[in-house]
Parts: sequence; C-alpha cells; structure tokens
Amino acid sequence: MSQAGSQDRLRIDKWLWHARVVKTRSLAAKLVADGHVRLNGTRTDSPAKAVKVGDVLTIALERTVRVYRVLALGDRRGPASEAQTLYEDLSPEPPGRLAVT
Repeated sequence: MSQAGSQDRLRIDKWLWHARVVKTRSLAAKLVADGHVRLNGTRTDSPAKAVKVGDVLTIALERTVRVYRVLALGDRRGPASEAQTLYEDLSPEPPGRLAVT
C-alpha cells in the first residue's frame, strides 16, 4: 500500500480514537457503524471512511451531541492535552443551561 496521500487523510474510527472521543478503536468503529456519526452533515456507517483537515464531524454520544471541526489528524493516541489540539469544538450549548451573569 502506498504512503502517498495517506498523510492528508485518516480513517474516521482512528481519528475518533486519537481525539479521545471514545476509549477504544473498536468502540469508535461501532459508533460509526451504528450510524451515530455524520461527516460534513451526511451520516456515515463506514468506519474506514477517511476524514481530512477541515471536515466537520457530528457525533451522537450517550447523553450529548458533539460537533468537531478536524484541525489535525494526529499520529497516535496521546494524552488528552494532545488530543484536544486535533479539533475545534463547535458543539452547541446543552439545552437548559442558563448563562450566569
């Protein structure tokens, strides 16, 4: 398999795992396969689907919905501080939360 082009894309399940959205890569694959992930607004059920910098992922988790813009792909699953550099959190505020003034 050629490495050309592999630097600008990463499997969606691997990216979710690198970004610490889930604890294991198999859980990431299941999340995608079960239809809980949208890539740029389109539902995907293929864990092998490739993501690139600039893509927007909408992820339906147990009690919340996360919206992340991919800023980097990452080479490994590092500490949480490193994982947070992989995305910009665009998630809406949870309903029912009041702004404190």
